[in-house]
Amino acid sequence: MTPLKANTLISFILLFVLLVLPDEAMSQRRRNRGVEGGVETFNPPAALNADSLTTDSVRTDSVVAKPIKKQPLDAPVIYSANDSIVFEEGGYAHLYGDGKVNYQKVELGAQIITMNMDSSTVYARGVKDSLGVETGKPVFKDGDTSYDTEAIRYNFKSKKGYINNVVSQQGEGYVTGNNAKKGADDELFMQNGRYTTCDHHDHPHFYLQLTKAKVRPKKNVVTGPAYLVVEDVPLPLAVPFFFFPFSSSYSSGFIMPTVLDDSARGFGLSDGGYYFAISDLMDLKLTGDIFTKGSWRLGLETNYNKRYKFSGSLMADYQVTKTGDKNMPDYSVSKDFKIVWSHRQDPKANPNATFSASVNFSTSSYERTNIGNLYNSQLLTQNTKTSSISYSRTFPDIGLTLSGTTNISQTMRDSSIAVTLPDLNISLTRRFPFKRKKAVGAERWYEKISFQYTGRLTNSITTKDDRLFKSNLIKDWKNAMQHTIPVSATFTLFKYFNLTPSFNYTERWYTHKTDNYYDEEKRQWVATDTIYGFNRVSNYNFSLGLSTKLYGMYKPIFMKKKEIQIRHVVTPQVSVSGAPGFGKYWQEHEDANGNMSYFSPYTSQQFGTAPREKQGTVTFDLSNNIEMKFKDRNDSIKKISLIDELGGYISYNMAAEKRPWSDLTLRLRLKLTKNYTFNLNSTFATYAYTFDKDGRVVTGDRTEWSYGRFGRFSGWGSSFNYTFNNETWKKWFGPKDDKDQKDKDKDQNGEDSEDMDAGNDTGTTKKVEKAQADADGYQVFKMPWSLSVNYSFNIREDQSKPINVHSMRYPFSYTHNINASGNIKLSNNWQVSFSTGYDFQAKEVTQTSMTISRDLHCFNMSASLSPFGRWKYYNFKISANASILQDLKWEQRSQTQSNIQWY
Repeated sequence: MTPLKANTLISFILLFVLLVLPDEAMSQRRRNRGVEGGVETFNPPAALNADSLTTDSVRTDSVVAKPIKKQPLDAPVIYSANDSIVFEEGGYAHLYGDGKVNYQKVELGAQIITMNMDSSTVYARGVKDSLGVETGKPVFKDGDTSYDTEAIRYNFKSKKGYINNVVSQQGEGYVTGNNAKKGADDELFMQNGRYTTCDHHDHPHFYLQLTKAKVRPKKNVVTGPAYLVVEDVPLPLAVPFFFFPFSSSYSSGFIMPTVLDDSARGFGLSDGGYYFAISDLMDLKLTGDIFTKGSWRLGLETNYNKRYKFSGSLMADYQVTKTGDKNMPDYSVSKDFKIVWSHRQDPKANPNATFSASVNFSTSSYERTNIGNLYNSQLLTQNTKTSSISYSRTFPDIGLTLSGTTNISQTMRDSSIAVTLPDLNISLTRRFPFKRKKAVGAERWYEKISFQYTGRLTNSITTKDDRLFKSNLIKDWKNAMQHTIPVSATFTLFKYFNLTPSFNYTERWYTHKTDNYYDEEKRQWVATDTIYGFNRVSNYNFSLGLSTKLYGMYKPIFMKKKEIQIRHVVTPQVSVSGAPGFGKYWQEHEDANGNMSYFSPYTSQQFGTAPREKQGTVTFDLSNNIEMKFKDRNDSIKKISLIDELGGYISYNMAAEKRPWSDLTLRLRLKLTKNYTFNLNSTFATYAYTFDKDGRVVTGDRTEWSYGRFGRFSGWGSSFNYTFNNETWKKWFGPKDDKDQKDKDKDQNGEDSEDMDAGNDTGTTKKVEKAQADADGYQVFKMPWSLSVNYSFNIREDQSKPINVHSMRYPFSYTHNINASGNIKLSNNWQVSFSTGYDFQAKEVTQTSMTISRDLHCFNMSASLSPFGRWKYYNFKISANASILQDLKWEQRSQTQSNIQWY
């Protein structure tokens, strides 16, 4: 090609660019900017075109390299604004009024947002009003991670940005920084940042000043040198680096120990270890203690949960406690262990089989030697522990139920333990053997006859806890099985009487019996040998019961104008029972004076023995119930129980040669409120005391009635519980509300609040109240408080004192004690709780503890004191509320002392 032709071609191309390309570029830009879902979208071009005016003909030579094409975004950018969107030359778009920009997982919202459509960058900030208050600050969200900022500049392509005053919540805390850079992998690099668990992150009560930090959202925070700042005051507490792990799922990690200084054990570390996040169904925590004087502990805790199947927890501890100095009188070594297991089965897992466990077993000295229990008065005063493991299986097709239970009862005071392993039960539902399969006409009398079967197998032992695993299964454990077959029926006589005959057969199987002889000098039976082998003891009895109900209605004469009626229900019952004597299971001895004494080799067995003498007993029982019904002001019928039950019971043994009458038992039950029922059960002895030929007081053959007395009061015991609080105090002593307000409260609550407050149900949930403020900002003098009082008392004959020879009555002894616990909320942040009691018999104050706590927003301060009781201690603690900063605390408590005395 000739130079002339080449220049002509270049001129033609330049002319085409000048005339055609500008319109074509604008059309292309309009095509790239469309409307999607009511908001505008922007698709950047594949490459930016150069301005034709700045293109020189020389620079179009083939020797010049081609410009590099810019890569487009992977998805459209969706943006919107409530106020307006303004486009400027150079590819800028300004969003005013709650602007929003979305790109893939990135969301940005702010009052003002500026976008550069060509460079794919965005800048967002808030707006200050006339008072200088900034609103509409940017909120940047990348996936599940959110940042609160004052200003942000972000590039969609590189995924990098620069953030001013960023606030990011990580776990339980907040990470803030004045200037931070956001990396492509969503990490933050900052200088002079802060980490705090106080939700007032703009001005926190405390924070860790981070000189340099790298934040990986929901993973961890790694810092350089850091120091603690409290109330804007830097403290001389610094560390060379910090590592904060964050995870939304289970993760394993170390458990930092607590430093202790105990006078008996020495200097040591407590509750340090490692946590294993095994799976979503199970975890494991291993902890231990170690002290300079040789004491140590190793424990494990695990929780497991399988949905719709079962759940539970297991804790096992083994500890060796060494106190005092070697070769000194106060030196002692104790080895203890403790197992706590709780297992629950979901009812939907298997409707015909259930398994549950509630185990709390430990050696007798564990609670006294464990370092964590020395400041818990409830654990120190615990006297008994019970554990049980049970399994049951039902076969509905044949009506059979099999169940097994393991029971352990510990008495911490004397280290005794009672174990039943196992306790098996077999039960067959009631059967009607004579019932016709195809009944025609009325039911016949013999079709009402039914029978059942119950079998029980036990294997038990009572011993000391240190001898349990050294016991012999055959010689030390007691094995027995019992079979019970009751046969009964119910008939109606003359429409008003119920007649209930029954027959019961009982058989016992034992693996051994005790051979005894009567010692004339000691005047008692003495065991000579234990004979092992199969032994069978059986007996049977029958009974016939007759009962009815009598109703009486009474309308008070002095209340004729009011619709009030009182109903009295009397339920008399008479029953006759008889059984032959089974003397073949008894040994007898006659002394020189002709006095007979009897002993059975099976008396000490689990299910006892058969009765020696024949029986023919007539039982009388009378029960009364009195209720009142009336119409209230809303014409609704209300029922009030005046006496829920007032009854008595006495029997007469026709086969007894002496003292055929039993003692008289009276019972009284009153429903004082919906949640509290008062029970009273007392016994009146029928036969009077007398002196034998040796001058000893014995029960004679003559009744108290023959002396003109009702009966000898033997004793009574009961307890009373009540909870006082602001509402009960107001109802008792405060101003009375009008009728409408009361009815309104009842309608809203569904029941009377007084009945909800009063009662002995310790499991009632109490509402958490806060102190209020009046219109002027001062605290209203109304502090929420609660006081629970428990009073128990017993009245018994004191046979340790001499009897009154005139009235032939022993003096009565009274044992009663009172316990109280309560709390008071002095303000929104101050709270006081206490528990105490008094034993009137011992004339001493029981274990008393008091705790004062102060909520410091992100910190908590508490002080516990036990000035009275067997164990006296104090404990002061101030700690951060966040679990991740559980080791950020200061604790001071009393030293424990050895209870061993020098001789």
